[in-house]
Amino acid sequence: MKLKAKLAAALSALALTASAASAEAVKVGMITTLSGGGAGLGIDVRDGFLLALKQAGSDVELIVEDDQQKPDIAVQLADKMIQSDKVDILTGIIWSNLAMAVVPSAVNQGKFYLSPNAGPSQLAGAGCHKNYFNVAWQNDNLHEGAGAYASKAGYKNSFILAPNYPAGKDALAGYKRFFTGDYAGEVYTQLGQTDYAAEIAQIRASGADSVFFFLPGGMGIAFMKQYAQSGVDIPLIGPAFSFDQGILQAVGDAALGVKNTSQWSKDLDNAANKAFVESFQAEYGRLPSLYASQGFDTANLMLSALKVAAPADADAFRAALMKADFASTRGDFKFGPNHHPVQDIYVREVIKEGDVFTNKVIGVALEDHADAYAADCKM
Repeated sequence: MKLKAKLAAALSALALTASAASAEAVKVGMITTLSGGGAGLGIDVRDGFLLALKQAGSDVELIVEDDQQKPDIAVQLADKMIQSDKVDILTGIIWSNLAMAVVPSAVNQGKFYLSPNAGPSQLAGAGCHKNYFNVAWQNDNLHEGAGAYASKAGYKNSFILAPNYPAGKDALAGYKRFFTGDYAGEVYTQLGQTDYAAEIAQIRASGADSVFFFLPGGMGIAFMKQYAQSGVDIPLIGPAFSFDQGILQAVGDAALGVKNTSQWSKDLDNAANKAFVESFQAEYGRLPSLYASQGFDTANLMLSALKVAAPADADAFRAALMKADFASTRGDFKFGPNHHPVQDIYVREVIKEGDVFTNKVIGVALEDHADAYAADCKM
C-alpha cells in the first residue's frame, strides 16, 4: 500500500522549497509485521513513522508491506522494493532473524537501512555497514540494563529465559554481561511458543530469587498470564518489550509492580516526548508504545538528513544521519561509531492510571550506555 503525507499549506515558501528539493523523489520501503502475533509491534512502528511524516508535511513516498513475521517473505519484499519500486531507504523490520535475512543484502546494494527496532549483535559488530543505522538500540542494551538493575537490587540467583533466535540469544548475553550473581537456570524457548507450563515448573523448583525473561509480543502475554496463575511468587524482571503499552492491557493486574528496563517511557520529561505522546493519542486514540516512539524517531532522523542531502548523495546523506540533528522522544540522542545509539537505559515500574496499565520511570540503570560490539565494527 502506498501512503503519502503531503506538504502542509502553512509551511513558508522557503521551507517548502527546501523540503521539496530534498524529499521530492525519495521513496521509502517499510517492511514490517502487520499480521499474526507480532502485528501490534509493526503497527505501532508504522503509525509512529506516519505521524512524523504527517507533522513534517513530508512528500516522502512510503511503501508499506507486511512481512508476516517470515524471513522468506521479508526477503521477497525487499527484492521487490529495491528492484521494482526503486526505493532509496528501507526500514520497519521488527524481528532480528528477518533483519539478518534482509539488511546485509540491502546495504550492499547501496541502499540505506534505518532500523526502528531489531538490532542484532552481528550488525553492530563485525557485520556493521556504513549504510546501516539503528535508531532503537542494540539488542543487548535493555537486557544489560536489567542485569545492572538486578545486581543493584540485591538479587543473587536468577533464572533466565528467552526465545531461541538471534534477539533471544542477545538478550541473555546482555543480562549476563551486567548481572553479578549466579544462575538458577537458563532456558531457550521456541519462537512463538504460547505454553510455558514446563518452564514455570522449572522456575518453581530452581531456588531462584529472581526471574529475568525476554518474551516479546504474544509470547510475553501468554507467559505473564500463566506465571500469575501458577502462584509462583519469585519477582520478575524484564525488558520493556515484555511490558510495553499494548502488552500491558492484555496482561492486566499480573504485571503490576514489575520492574522493566527501557530507553524510552511516556513520562520522560522533555518537550519532544510530551508533544509526541499527546499527538499520538490524538491521532490514534491510544497511548504510544516503545515501538511507536522508535518509528517516530526513525522518521524524524531520516527527515533531518533529507533537509541536508538526498540519499543519492550517499556521503552527504550518511554524514547528516550520523549528526542525528532532530528532536528525539528520548531527549539527547547520539550515535556511536557503529551507528547504534549511545543512550540512558531507564528502570520502569508497571502501574495503573485509572483503567489503563502503563509504566513510570523510577530510576536509571545505565547512563550514556554504548553497546558491547562497537570495537568490532570496522567502517
